[in-house]
Amino acid sequence: MVSILILTKNEKQDLPGCLDSVTWCDDVHVFDSFSDDGTVEIATAFGAKVTQRIFDNWSAHQNWGLANIPFQHKWVLYIDADERVSEELKNAVLNASTIVSDTVAYEIQRRDFSWNGVWLKHAQISPFYLRFFQPAKMRYERLVNPISIPDGPTSKLNGFLDHYPFSKGIRFWVQRHLSYADMEAKMRLADMGEGKSFSLSKALFSKDFTEKRYHQKGLFYKMPGRPFIKWLYMVIWRRAFLDGGAGVTYATLQSIYEYFIVLRTKELNAEPKSSD
Repeated sequence: MVSILILTKNEKQDLPGCLDSVTWCDDVHVFDSFSDDGTVEIATAFGAKVTQRIFDNWSAHQNWGLANIPFQHKWVLYIDADERVSEELKNAVLNASTIVSDTVAYEIQRRDFSWNGVWLKHAQISPFYLRFFQPAKMRYERLVNPISIPDGPTSKLNGFLDHYPFSKGIRFWVQRHLSYADMEAKMRLADMGEGKSFSLSKALFSKDFTEKRYHQKGLFYKMPGRPFIKWLYMVIWRRAFLDGGAGVTYATLQSIYEYFIVLRTKELNAEPKSSD
């Protein structure tokens, strides 16, 4: 068997559906950031084990959870409350957990759905995520949109993890991405201050997905006009238009989010620097 890890913060709306998709698991852990909307009561009613911690940033929170939550099984499937485990994915993780190999983590393909139920097959930028792993062999970096750093070989699993990022509406999506933009801007300024360098060859050709994504992000942040570049990349190169109006709208929202990061970076950079 495998253990399930679900991160929550006021997920009363989405958590029941998420838990329904993992009723086959005998070790479900809800890692909660002190919700006040009944999330914990829902988790308890489903028989999940609840651990609470004040959220600081994504990587620190996730790393703490992997190190301190008492998982019953060797393998952990990590999902969010607005995600659902498909039947094919369930069978794949159960099978993989019984295979003896040196693999420490598996990439899972996630399907993002729009507000009107359209699979954003072409608009979705990063469909593969390391979500099934041995917790002792996984760590995270970055304050937001963290990068998974496995300590060992990885592989891929069949089956989809279905994601509904607009389940709480467009307003919630925008508000959440405003907070993401704040953390992205802080990381951008920190990288500039530390003089971090990023590799074009690794961004284009690295066989390690997490390393490739890390260098892509670092280089992308240095490009002028990147909100427009992102829109062109999603709509033209990735052919988001094939997802219809939902795909083009999603590309536009992602470009606006990129502009949030640009504006917030400028705002933080213009603030007076405190002296020690």
